[in-house]
Amino acid sequence: MMHRNTIAEPAGERHRAFSHAEKLRVIWGVIVCILMAALDQTVVLPAIPQMSASLGGGAVCRAGAHLSWVVSAYLLTATATTPIYGKLSDQFGRRVVLVPAIILFLAACVVCGAAWSVPVLIAGRALQGAGGGALMSVAQAAVGDVVSPRERGKYQAWFAGTWAFASVAGPVAGGFVVQHFSWRWIFWANLPVGALAVWLCWRGLAGLQPAGRRGRIDYAGAAMLLVGVSAVLAALSLGGVDLAWGSAREMGLVAAGGLILGVLWGQQKRAEEPLFPGSLMGQAGYRSVLLIAFLNSAAMFSAIFMLPLLLQWVFKAQAARSGLEVMPFLFTTTLGAFAGGQLARVTGRPKNIMAAGMAASAAGFCAMAMLPAGLGVVWAVAVSGAMGVGVGAVMPTSLVAAQSQAPGRDLGAATGILLLLRSLGGAFGATLAGAVLAGFSGDILGGFRLGFWAGGAMLAAAAVVAWRMENFVLRGAAPAAGHSD
Repeated sequence: MMHRNTIAEPAGERHRAFSHAEKLRVIWGVIVCILMAALDQTVVLPAIPQMSASLGGGAVCRAGAHLSWVVSAYLLTATATTPIYGKLSDQFGRRVVLVPAIILFLAACVVCGAAWSVPVLIAGRALQGAGGGALMSVAQAAVGDVVSPRERGKYQAWFAGTWAFASVAGPVAGGFVVQHFSWRWIFWANLPVGALAVWLCWRGLAGLQPAGRRGRIDYAGAAMLLVGVSAVLAALSLGGVDLAWGSAREMGLVAAGGLILGVLWGQQKRAEEPLFPGSLMGQAGYRSVLLIAFLNSAAMFSAIFMLPLLLQWVFKAQAARSGLEVMPFLFTTTLGAFAGGQLARVTGRPKNIMAAGMAASAAGFCAMAMLPAGLGVVWAVAVSGAMGVGVGAVMPTSLVAAQSQAPGRDLGAATGILLLLRSLGGAFGATLAGAVLAGFSGDILGGFRLGFWAGGAMLAAAAVVAWRMENFVLRGAAPAAGHSD
């Protein structure tokens, strides 16, 4: 464990200074990768009715039961493969892993664009997610290779802004394409953007050498992680929608996922090159950052789920306007990410930023829970904007803090594991919010109040975890790519 006020720098780590031009080549490749990953999570949402009509129009299709998996299949495979790609990039190099993954992503776009049935489209989306899992973890790890932890927060704010923009622009762009062209162009349009990403990453990541040992690939661990995480996410996605909470099938998915992940935990202690390195998971500081990332993401996605419904059902906003009125929350989340990144660069103390940010957002969630319904939509929008600042500030600083706990050889694994916990936290938060509102169907306002109280409690708990962490200082040089302890 690091001592208070010591510098977060693994013993024996060497450094290499990268030029500004070298850093920018990596950064631009990462931005394009994040843009594609974020857009493809949401761009298909407005196209689902047209897909249904185009691919058969049967009763199940019209109900959207199968086509919901056009979204879910991508999220499942992208989330489950994220830590696998991170570990492989440590062993074999960022470019060697990322460029083929982008090509797989583009090949899947061709399958989706040419799909002749719903099962083919779903299979293409699953394949797309299998490539998309690398777009975040490997790209973010590449930034850690060339940018010092102290400076990394500044660029993480750029990435958070790209993600927020793409998340909002995705449904808008999808709706435009569907209205004026065909839904198939949603996938064809990825090809030139993906080609640009391949070129930028091939060129920008050329100087990054493998940081870890080229041991055996942990095939057993990868298989168990894929199946276990997919089962848990499927249970969260289907619960209360396609499967009743507490039903045998729902509980079976939860039990199967939990059992497989439990077996995985034991297997990782014996694996030669585990996906979850013991040297990393044994650090209390890293485990604390994982918990913070999970709780922060859970609170944020619960708010994203509840806010449009709150504005429509309680504050009587029109459906078309409620989407626009969520923009302040998304905007201040991006603003908070930028501020958090800059503060991390200036102060070098991510612990303080995370603790303060989550405490402030917890107060915002509690204020929303107590907001009288008669105040009007303007007050709700204003409070939601205040909620977003602290949540956003945690996004870049938690990633920087996690990467700073890792030796150079485990940087990709550390990044991938954190992103996995963020995704699981987001799924948990949205599911929890949905379950609370469903349980209070007779008292909608009471359901929203409880949902925001729960979000505030999660953020308050995360703030306590952050405050109890060692107060380490980010170092100012990037670890030399290719070096291992």
